[in-house]
Amino acid sequence: MDNRGGFDLRRVLLFRGLNGCDLTALLAKARQEAAVRGSTFFNECDDALHCRLLVAGRIKLVQTSTDGNQVVTRFVAPGEMFGWAQVLGASVYPGSAEAMVDSVALTWDAASMRSALAAHPVLALNALELLGARLREAQDRLREVATERVERRVARALLRLARQSARPTGEGVEIGFPVTRQDLAETTGATLHTVSRILAAWEHSGILAGSRQRIVLLHPGRLETLAEDGG
Repeated sequence: MDNRGGFDLRRVLLFRGLNGCDLTALLAKARQEAAVRGSTFFNECDDALHCRLLVAGRIKLVQTSTDGNQVVTRFVAPGEMFGWAQVLGASVYPGSAEAMVDSVALTWDAASMRSALAAHPVLALNALELLGARLREAQDRLREVATERVERRVARALLRLARQSARPTGEGVEIGFPVTRQDLAETTGATLHTVSRILAAWEHSGILAGSRQRIVLLHPGRLETLAEDGG
């Protein structure tokens, strides 16, 4: 069993149900790729020639509008696939994959992954489940931006990040990778000024604590209440 990058690949949804021989053969076609903090695995509108599995670090998927504004469409944690556009038949990546910390991915060329999907029905079913979950997530995000107050959106974003990477501390629960206020603004469809005002108010009331890129949820239960009613 191949555990490249020190990550147990049997935990990955896409590979669930593959036997050891099939998994070893598939992983033999992968190469390891690294991106230092602030660099990208690929950029928006690059030819979509590969798909990737993040095995270490953290990345954000970013799209840029015609007027230059950025939107974070997703934060990717270890064990998650990203860059599926070519596998689905698209010609370019719809956004950029930027490393938030030094990160490592396993990379397959699109032809190899399409061959694997055709050869292993369980792999194709897993891929459909994965892509269906991503579609539901995108629909939920669109509904939130269109219908919910910004305080509720920010609370939900913080809770999602904590679920992805929670680090218990003596103070509370720390989000386990650097998140800026600009990141939160870009993922919630809010302005930096609005997000800064909301976080300052929550710090003053003891809900969270933080610095420039560090956020600790002091009372997650209170944040969950805000995520439910926005009040």
